[in-house]
Amino acid sequence: MAHVVVVGNEKGGAGKSTVAMHLASALARLGHPVAALDLDLRQRSLARYVENRARYLAREGLDLPSPTVAVLPEGPEEGRVAAALARVGAEFVVVDCPGSHTPLAQAAHALADTLVTPLNDSFVDFDLLARVDSDGETILGPSVYAEMVWGARQRRAAAGGRAIDWVVLRNRVGSQAMVNKGRMERAVARLARRIGFRVGPGFSERVVFRELFPRGLTLLDLRDVGVASLNISQVAARHELREMVRALRLPGVAPRL
Repeated sequence: MAHVVVVGNEKGGAGKSTVAMHLASALARLGHPVAALDLDLRQRSLARYVENRARYLAREGLDLPSPTVAVLPEGPEEGRVAAALARVGAEFVVVDCPGSHTPLAQAAHALADTLVTPLNDSFVDFDLLARVDSDGETILGPSVYAEMVWGARQRRAAAGGRAIDWVVLRNRVGSQAMVNKGRMERAVARLARRIGFRVGPGFSERVVFRELFPRGLTLLDLRDVGVASLNISQVAARHELREMVRALRLPGVAPRL
């Protein structure tokens, strides 16, 4: 059975598709057969990212490690995700969920071996995980997304599956030392201990991610497509990717990127 990595968060704009594509591409580059499954049937950001990549590589005559695309079959909502995963002949499947609560996303969370939740450095995003008092410090209780993950963990345990390893990535963190940044760091650390997730590094806000999507490229492809010298931002972004892959602790993966 493939190891299922679900990238989920019920809020748009958290960088889920960027994380999913870079993770899938990194695993492929490390020699692991990997498939990508996009459950956002409207926006299809991850699917379009992979399509852009295939088109660009074909046009340029390049052969770079890439994920295959897993197909979501037709049928009842309840069994479509499980059916798609059962057909995948890969070591890893990276599943990109929509930024909303849907039956497909809920089913995917219950099937996750590793759950990756990118979280922008904002209490607006944090509110999906937990409700916070006006002081920005006191956690009042879990919120809708954390409750959904708790339900997925219970369903998985009832089915006899191993526990979901939940990793929250602090994504798009600013480089400057700000009061909000410190409060977010403390709030995420407290909540991690309270509801049981690990905290990992995500990506900083960088223009390079917007430039890569039309060609379907990732940070790891820059030298292969003729970028002779990486700038400071690109080097830092590649380091963030290595640290992200390392933080996920996926079975059999040694991040030699």
